[in-house]
Amino acid sequence: MAAEAHAKTMEAYRAKYAESLRDPQAFWAKEATERLTWFHPPESTLDVDMEEVDFSWFGGGRLNVAFNCVDRHAAKTPNKVAFIWAKNEPGEYERITYRQLKHHVGRIANVLKAQGVQKGDRVCLYLPMVPELAYSMLACARIGAVHSVVFAGFSADALRDRI
Repeated sequence: MAAEAHAKTMEAYRAKYAESLRDPQAFWAKEATERLTWFHPPESTLDVDMEEVDFSWFGGGRLNVAFNCVDRHAAKTPNKVAFIWAKNEPGEYERITYRQLKHHVGRIANVLKAQGVQKGDRVCLYLPMVPELAYSMLACARIGAVHSVVFAGFSADALRDRI
């Protein structure tokens, strides 16, 4: 794990932290362009309107969180484990690769679209802590639907209040 870390030593971490304090805009511009895939690169790193107390990071930039979390990794390292689900039974785990994750996210996105869900729609996900919850959240992000998670097990009244 240390070999894949962005800061391999405490000294490297401290240097990176100091860099972020010296020039936050340059630091975050570099991090964002090196670590994320942008469909449209941002025109600015930070826009500040102190009168309106309005701060906007990466103005004009467009990206998709599902693409950045799933697709780009599935293309480069499809067999790498994306996440490990600890099941209800102690010691039971399921390892989900980026290839599998991309497949499941795509299927759920297609189901949502077939049900008429479009960019800008709101979706409430009522699921327990299972991999399908992560797949569904990423599927909503893929198609541009805003989502809210309500964990399964709440009563009808509690569900209504949360929605």
